[in-house]
Amino acid sequence: MNRREYRQGARAVTARLTGERIIDALVSLFLEQPLSEIRLADVAQRAGVTVQTVIRRFDNKNGLVAAAVERVSAEIATTRATVPPGDVGAAVANLVEHYEKAGDLSLKLLAEEPFDPSGRSIADIGREVHRRWCETAFASALDRLTGSTRQRRLAQLVAICDVSTWKLLRRDAGLSRGQTELALTEMLAPLTEET
Repeated sequence: MNRREYRQGARAVTARLTGERIIDALVSLFLEQPLSEIRLADVAQRAGVTVQTVIRRFDNKNGLVAAAVERVSAEIATTRATVPPGDVGAAVANLVEHYEKAGDLSLKLLAEEPFDPSGRSIADIGREVHRRWCETAFASALDRLTGSTRQRRLAQLVAICDVSTWKLLRRDAGLSRGQTELALTEMLAPLTEET
């Protein structure tokens, strides 16, 4: 590798890391205030860059939000893809692990959804990712079903595994992480066990 190629490679790495820092800044600000109130200047300051750097990298706030959604969705998909289909215990452990890390962010997004059109589209993406995951994770419980019965069963699985159910168990009822996993497993059992 010659010196010019090395410099170009180093610049690409720096640009990628700067982009990640900017997205991290947006996500952390979102936990503190409504998305509609976050300004690019706030994001730039939190990331330690100039507003022009944010604009050069993401064009505008919508571009930044879209990049953040893409990254978070990819992270969720990657994390949840490790669950072997049909392994309810692994699915519940994976789900609770995800909610322990990102549940509060998801809940905040859902709370803002009625007031912010971009929040609605982000929440819709999240709902679709979650539905597809449930369909894959619980495929063995769904494969033997058809039509409206399958549709209803998938809706039940999605509801049990929803972040709001985690919140009710973990935050509102004060269950430990282990007890939350056990409660979810018990709720899922009648829907996933072979009959």
